Amino acid sequence: MMQFLGNIEAKIDTKGRVFVPAAFRKILQSSAHNTLILRKDIFQDCLVLYPVEVWDNEVAELRSRLSRWNMEEQALLRQFVVDAEKLEIDGSGRILISKRYCQMIGITSEVRFLGVDNTIEIWVNGSLDKSLLPADDFASRIQALMNKDSQNN
Repeated sequence: MMQFLGNIEAKIDTKGRVFVPAAFRKILQSSAHNTLILRKDIFQDCLVLYPVEVWDNEVAELRSRLSRWNMEEQALLRQFVVDAEKLEIDGSGRILISKRYCQMIGITSEVRFLGVDNTIEIWVNGSLDKSLLPADDFASRIQALMNKDSQNN
């Protein structure tokens, strides 16, 4: 299973090209993934890169919970995939982020790649910190979450 870990700054050029961090490229290359799927995150102002296999699993999971014959549920699937875009990592290790995606989250020149389990998030530099919980709040929520099962037993 692929697992990305890291918090790496990068510069994006005026054409929207940016180097995928070497640590992430190494993981992708070791599993023969040169194609990625890009979409805006559902909850946050960031972009998410999915290795194709991970994307396929996400779509299959969503599809398994939806009825093909329910109009509202079909609309959910459509909205999830409508903005998805295939990207190839070029020979130099770069991806091209379209102007549309850059505008969606306000990318101008500096971004931050964040490894989050089996996906890679792309944040405008500085905006990630605004989305994080204060340290005390984070600690108490993690404690409550991790103790939830032990209290039920």
